[in-house]
Amino acid sequence: MKTTKKINLDGISAIMYPLAFGIIVFLMWQGGVLNTLLHTDTNTLPPPSRINSIIFDNTAKILLNLKATIIVALIGLLLGSLIGYGTAIIAAQNKKWGSGGITLASAFNAVPIVALAPVMNNLTKHFSSNVDYRSMLAKTIVVMIVCIASMAVNAYRGLTELKPFAKDLMKTYAASNFTIFKKLLLPNSVPYVFTALRVSLPASIISALVTEYFSEKVIGVGRQIRENIVTAQFATAWAYIIVSCFLGIVLYVILLLVENSVMKNRKIK
Repeated sequence: MKTTKKINLDGISAIMYPLAFGIIVFLMWQGGVLNTLLHTDTNTLPPPSRINSIIFDNTAKILLNLKATIIVALIGLLLGSLIGYGTAIIAAQNKKWGSGGITLASAFNAVPIVALAPVMNNLTKHFSSNVDYRSMLAKTIVVMIVCIASMAVNAYRGLTELKPFAKDLMKTYAASNFTIFKKLLLPNSVPYVFTALRVSLPASIISALVTEYFSEKVIGVGRQIRENIVTAQFATAWAYIIVSCFLGIVLYVILLLVENSVMKNRKIK
């Protein structure tokens, strides 16, 4: 009983402390205390009430740009995760060279997005005469590259860190490689896959936003942040920043709910 009560208190504390901190920051921001502490005017750091009014007054335009960012981030995340998992499978089949290959794949994370985005724009400029297609392709490729390493590294661990003699036991029952993968390797890698997704999801949104700074097509939350900062429309830029933060939080919560459901079903089985 005491253990259950302690777990409940820990869960409440984990929610209440960040919430209380957020409320304090919000009140300081709305009351102008942050402006005083940071020595900024209300044009550079507008109060939340002004940002909120801009969001509601420009809902249609914001949703249009938000949709463009979500599409790029999720498609890039999906493709990057699939390639990363496929890389992990190949590496797990040949452990002698596999660890080196995974290390090489993780080196992609060392490439700055701000350097990668312009390069991809130049590489894809002849892909299509339609700026919509080539711009989306360039942004998706950048997000995809960013997401490959995390999935490859974590999935490789899930495919290789097995219980002692588990794989040998299945081989003694004359299980095929596909059966071993389906019954042993794949289920064992599921927690590692979600660990990778928890890293890759925020990274996909950030890389999508940064890539939009350099894209040809003037659409997307990242591009709108840039355009409004350049024209000194800081309140509108803040509106897009808030929306992008909200997007990241919502997608992350959805991922956690899916993970909790999948892992709970695995435990029941």
